[in-house]
Amino acid sequence: MENQTAEKVHCLIIGSGPAGYTAAIYASRAGLKPVLYQGIQPGGQLTITTEVENYPGYPEGIQGPDMMVNFENQAKRMGADIRYGLATRVDFTTQPYKIEIDEEKWIEADAVIISTGASAKWLGIESEQRLNGYGVSACAVCDGFFFKGKEVAIVGAGDTAAEEALYLSNICSHVHMIVRKGEMRASKVMQTRVLNTKNITVYWHSETDEIVGEKKVEAVRIKNNETGEKSTIPVSAFFVAIGHHPNSDIFKDWITTDEAGYIVTIPGTSKTNIEGVFAAGDVQDKIYRQAVTAAGSGCMAALDAERYLGAKEHVH
Repeated sequence: MENQTAEKVHCLIIGSGPAGYTAAIYASRAGLKPVLYQGIQPGGQLTITTEVENYPGYPEGIQGPDMMVNFENQAKRMGADIRYGLATRVDFTTQPYKIEIDEEKWIEADAVIISTGASAKWLGIESEQRLNGYGVSACAVCDGFFFKGKEVAIVGAGDTAAEEALYLSNICSHVHMIVRKGEMRASKVMQTRVLNTKNITVYWHSETDEIVGEKKVEAVRIKNNETGEKSTIPVSAFFVAIGHHPNSDIFKDWITTDEAGYIVTIPGTSKTNIEGVFAAGDVQDKIYRQAVTAAGSGCMAALDAERYLGAKEHVH
């Protein structure tokens, strides 16, 4: 740490999706005076989702970005100090913990809640970004419902892709599954289920060449890796299921993560391997990854932080 004086905060929240904002609401009400840094994508993954229909309490549904503005305003009304900025480095060697913001300013915090989320992996083609939210999605569970009775495509070969293809097969008339190799990475059970589902067609040795459509997804053009042959399949939606990266890189020297980089928490809690550091939302959850479960874990993290700080003060 350079010689400049660090700002001292009681409870620091890193990240601003449903988990971070919910943690900020609870921590504010508990009198922890939380400071929340929003990170690179204020509002998180929900800001790239159009319609959210599965969050309880919104019978008409709500736009993802609007929902995150509501979360933020609620946290502010409770007294949370919400700031724009990105955590770039941390030092969890000794307490208070040190966190660098935007590579220039240091914060010292008694308790830290990590809610940095995860980012969907994309194929990286222009049409995918252009039509994102207009039929292109990285979450079949979130968006499959909008394509009820229609034909859709999904790309991926792991368990998540297989699960999502099966999920879509119950809603959509036909699912076209694009697999790059001649086999799937998914477990045998999942593969068998996919292959035995009548309205799923698997295209082996295939890659996405282009997503076709001006204003919305109309078709997908795929290329066979072995023959070089291209074919166009008319579809109304294109789901990308090639995985997520948890945004945990800056914490890895201190915090235990699994082989995929997800932060490991003590089951039933938000506690990490370092006392006073908690994790909530998609950075530690690779199973459910829903707004409502992220919000729930943000609540847990704030309550865990409140108990931790309360016990610490009691000792002094």
